[in-house]
Parts: sequence; structure tokens; C-alpha cells
Amino acid sequence: MSTWLITHEACLQHDTGSAHPERIERLEAILAALDTPAFADLQRHTAQSASRAVLERAHSPGYIDEVMAAVPATGRTQLNADTTLSAGSGEAALRAAGAATQAVDAIQTGEARRVFCAVRPPGHHAETGESMGFCLFSNAAIAALHAQAVHGVQRVAIVDFDVHHGNGTQAVVAEREGLFYLSTHQYPLFPGTGSRKENRPGHILNIPMPEGTGSADYREQFHREAISALIDFDPELMIISAGFDAAVEDPLAGMALTTEDFAWITDELVAVANYCCGGHICSVLEGGYDLDALARGAAAHVAGLMK
Repeated sequence: MSTWLITHEACLQHDTGSAHPERIERLEAILAALDTPAFADLQRHTAQSASRAVLERAHSPGYIDEVMAAVPATGRTQLNADTTLSAGSGEAALRAAGAATQAVDAIQTGEARRVFCAVRPPGHHAETGESMGFCLFSNAAIAALHAQAVHGVQRVAIVDFDVHHGNGTQAVVAEREGLFYLSTHQYPLFPGTGSRKENRPGHILNIPMPEGTGSADYREQFHREAISALIDFDPELMIISAGFDAAVEDPLAGMALTTEDFAWITDELVAVANYCCGGHICSVLEGGYDLDALARGAAAHVAGLMK
């Protein structure tokens, strides 16, 4: 089975402005990095649009209405202090969530083994009824709930290696059976959640790390805690919230990972997926705000998914 790349040009129409950290150039940098001979075997697909029913598995109807009604006809507006909307933002958000469910469909029907969704806006800060942190809809959580509702998957693990804690993903899955959320992140840092006090055995595992954490300490903690927890959970499907803002170059955080670390993380997760769930992984782009580090990290991640 092949590895897919799912994206959509609408995700380049979510125009937050060139000064905004979560800007169009992020996705352009990733797509350029994947447009090389090394990725010739990557099967490329256009993201579908998420239906209302898909969104309502993770978000309240009122919140969905609020987001879509706030999309301006022209120019830009602020949904909140750090989340900007433009005329193309509604379509982009629907395609981002749709890509995640499309990836799950392709995996569960045997068309793909692993999928990377190169989409924006990101999703892991979007809670059931609130947007924050550049995020509109909780793409990874939507994918997990879709796997359960449509394909009858009993156990889904969501692994989030973005430098910021995925408060939205955690909130959406917190009371859902058969879902396991695992996050490595800098702490304390925005959004202020993700301490070990929030952990629930077999359901939520936060592995907070201090500012300055580099390769050796990160790898030791990840291997010691995350791998064993994932194997114990024994997922039928793994979903990755792939953020590359733990890179040493990133301007919004203070960890010190390298491109080689993102390759290593991917290899570790692929090995777990091969052991537990036939190698099935749906990976969805989250953060990463230094363009060069983001492009290198994403390319290393996708190369690992293709192994």
C-alpha cells in the first residue's frame, strides 16, 4: 500500500497576512520541499470538504455557525486575539478537516497505508466550542471520531509532538471511550495546559518538557514513556498531530530539536504502528513557524512515513 499526500489549494487562500506566524508561506515551504525526486512515489490527492455532520462530531453546532459566519466577504477579521480570518478561511478549514477524514477513509479501505495531510489552518487548539491558537476545527480529533463512527475502529491513538500542548484535542477526546491522547510539549508555554496533573492512565498522557530540551533528553523521555504507553494501548489506528515548532530555530517556543529528531520521532512511531496496527498512520500538519526548519522537518517526517 502507498503513502498519500493530501492537500488543497484552498489552504493557501487562508490569508492571515505575511506578518502572522501561521501564514500562507508555511504551506508553500512544505509543498516545495515535497516537490523533489525523493518524493516521486508519494501519491498526491486533493482534499475533500468536510460535511457538517463530520464537524459536529467534535464541535457544537453553535460554534460551527459562529466560525463560518465570521468569515469576511473581503479583507481580514479577527475571530479572537491570535486567530485571523480571511475570505478564504472557511473553505480552507473545511478542506483541512476533510483531508483528515479522507485520510482515514483511504487507510481503512486499504487504498493507503500512511497519509500526510499538508493543510492549514491547524487544529489542535480548537476546543468543542472555542477557537484559539490559530486553529478553527480540531482536525486530528475529527479524524479519530470519524474512524470510530464510520469505520468502527475501537482504539485510536492521537500522538501530538507539536511544541504547544493540544488543549483542543485533549478536550474533545477527554470523555470519549477508545481514544488515547499523547502529547510531548514545552511546559510552561501557551496555552498553559498539559501538566501531568491532567493525565488519565490509558486515556491521556502528557509529557511536559522544560524550555531548552534538546535531542538527548527528548529522545530519552519519548522512548521511556511514550512508546510503552502506545504499545500498552494497542491502537488500531494512529493519528499524528505533526507540529515542527519544537525545532531549535522556531520563534514561538524554546525547545531545541533538530531535523534528525523529527526523523527519529517518525521512525519510532512507524515502528509502533507496524507492531500494533498494520503501519496505519494518518498525520495532520499542526505548527512550525521557522520556514526552513518547518520545511526540513516536514520533509523528514514524510520520508519516514514512506518507509
